[in-house]
Amino acid sequence: MSAPIFKSLHLKKLLLGALLTLSVGQYSQAADALQPLLVANQKSALKVLLEVSGELKNVPYEIKFSEFPSASPLGEALNAGAVDVGALGDAPYVFALGAGGPLKVISITHVDGRYTTALIVRNDSPVKSVADLKGKRIVTGRGSIGHYLAIRALNEAGLKTGDVNFVYLLPSESRLILDNGDADAWATWAPYTTVATQNGARILPNGPDLLTNHSYLAATSKAISEKRAQLDDFVVRLDRAYRWVNAHPKEYAAAQTKVTGLPVEVHLAVNQDTKMERVSIDDSVIKGLQNTADIYQREGILNKHVDVSHGFDSSFNAIRLAAEQAAEKTDAQAAR
Repeated sequence: MSAPIFKSLHLKKLLLGALLTLSVGQYSQAADALQPLLVANQKSALKVLLEVSGELKNVPYEIKFSEFPSASPLGEALNAGAVDVGALGDAPYVFALGAGGPLKVISITHVDGRYTTALIVRNDSPVKSVADLKGKRIVTGRGSIGHYLAIRALNEAGLKTGDVNFVYLLPSESRLILDNGDADAWATWAPYTTVATQNGARILPNGPDLLTNHSYLAATSKAISEKRAQLDDFVVRLDRAYRWVNAHPKEYAAAQTKVTGLPVEVHLAVNQDTKMERVSIDDSVIKGLQNTADIYQREGILNKHVDVSHGFDSSFNAIRLAAEQAAEKTDAQAAR
């Protein structure tokens, strides 16, 4: 390891330690010194996650959450600089990059679950496979992860997007038109997939490995430049929160249902089937996202080539890895 890289990693470890061990008195002083971090919150997901895991305690800066109904308006807010950081899927992130925003992915979490994103049909639908969707109507959000899944699934089934009719709506509206027959299939994500299946809808089988199922935490270039200390701390808190959720699906479900109003059984089913894992930003990740961007351009969703390599900041890898190793060491000691 070269001296500059070692020095950078050492400084980040010192910063992480300083941020996470502040006393109550120091907290007040640090909160005055550090600017608030403006966090885009999709359906209250990040706020609930951090709150129930205890990661909103003793934060040495103010976190201001803004609510968004889906990834598309969240990406627009990031591009406009209205927020500093927010989480969205890889396909919506490509869409945000295509709009020209100065954004960088600073951390990636793999969401490992069977039905995190899926194509859904009514239980009484004659559609039994993706191939049966030829000439049918698919409702989804334009540029969403559901939209991307539908494109990939159609291609795997030997169909083109021109073989179907897409209807672009928010999830709350999509469920209604699927139920009343104005759409033949819905390309969506959890918890909507779980709600639908628990109410009699069916998941259409898809080909293997159509999605990476990565959640991208993206920040504006300005926030990375001006609020690096806050972002370093925030990504570590988020990682710890995901580790906590992996081990406490019931507690997390109870907290989620208080916010969403969905039955606790819905969230519990998702949580028990899902595991969150840290992913480092590397060439393979960038290559995978470039493939997504190229597919979007080919399908006319993007009207220009987007070089996604400019949309990542791998300098956050080191502090995330150091924090994970520290957590694993603590867990091993506690298990003795």
